[in-house]
Amino acid sequence: MEYERILIRYGEISTKGRNRNKFVEKLKKSVRIALTPFPNVKVEASRDRMYVLLNGENGAEVIGKLKNIFGIQSFSPAIKVERSIEVLKQTSLELVRSLYKEGQTFKVTPKRSDKGFELDTDGINHTIGGYLLQNIPGIKVDVKHPDINLRIEVRKEAIYLSCETIQGAGGLPVGSSGKGMLMLSGGIDSPVAGYLAMKRGVEVEAVHFFSPPFTSERSKEKVIDLSKKLAEIYGSMTLHIVPFTDIQQTIREQVPENYSMTSTRRMMLRITDEIRKKHDGLAIITGESLGQVASQTLESMFAINEVSNTPILRPLITMDKTDIIKIAQEIDTLEISNRPFEDCCTIFVPASPKTKPKREKVQRYESFFDFEPLIHEAVQETETIVIKPDNKQRIEFSELF
Repeated sequence: MEYERILIRYGEISTKGRNRNKFVEKLKKSVRIALTPFPNVKVEASRDRMYVLLNGENGAEVIGKLKNIFGIQSFSPAIKVERSIEVLKQTSLELVRSLYKEGQTFKVTPKRSDKGFELDTDGINHTIGGYLLQNIPGIKVDVKHPDINLRIEVRKEAIYLSCETIQGAGGLPVGSSGKGMLMLSGGIDSPVAGYLAMKRGVEVEAVHFFSPPFTSERSKEKVIDLSKKLAEIYGSMTLHIVPFTDIQQTIREQVPENYSMTSTRRMMLRITDEIRKKHDGLAIITGESLGQVASQTLESMFAINEVSNTPILRPLITMDKTDIIKIAQEIDTLEISNRPFEDCCTIFVPASPKTKPKREKVQRYESFFDFEPLIHEAVQETETIVIKPDNKQRIEFSELF
């Protein structure tokens, strides 16, 4: 039996009060963007439910897209029937019979949102369950672990039937929590941090620091490919590519080696903050995990954070590396991150970086040189690319901001 629609259930959105409609609209936008390849699909949303009307489109392919959309708790391919007991009985029989294999069990799970319907939940259960037992030889009831769970939802406008509940990605719709700038390196951690921030409703734009000739075009392609993976969630990803060579070389010349990493991170944060201001972001997102490397000790974070008052989101801060790698595998970024092309974070790494840097010292070292013109120039020459998940990309601003 072919399904005509997909019923989407809200998760955390359902706990929202007066502003629930805002979250529903964000989710509706996400669904529409994800289903752009299916021109006949229509999306209908109410305060309690959302429906995707297939209108002849491939249901399996649509389901594959819906699985990745944040804000969806679960969804079910469904059939809509009129509010008639006889029609309900016959359609239920056709649906279960199309799925039934010899020896399988079933149960009926009714939900009567409209209390005016002539049968209550027990009545629906007994009427439909009895009809199936009479008309499908060999089928048995198992209320705890059924092979087929026939869900019947009675609403004011119609009755909806489904036999499959598919888990969604959960979280909140992308964009419902504002915009943040993701400091995206070519490593394993930062794409995972971006993914988790998006799951909490943050619209993410990525900032990558590029230092040719010390970093190659292949390292740039690597970051673009990581952005494409993240773009699959929302339909696009804006990537800001910052020319960082001059600043890195100046730090190498002006700052003592064991403090060069601290200073480098401070300059990156300052530049990211300026780009955030230009693009109306509210936060900066990093892939830092506490104690993982020298620049991610609390002392290092304390020294680095000084240059910005912007909220810094660190979704991975308490996670083990093995847990981060597991998520990277699930979102299909691990293989890309493991490509052997250095980014600017891995070049000029000192032999003994300071793990407990002092703010006063790094301030003093940076005071001997005016970095402001270099920072301004890097921001002005930043290239912005809009990445599309269908492997197409276009230059949005190749000129100066």
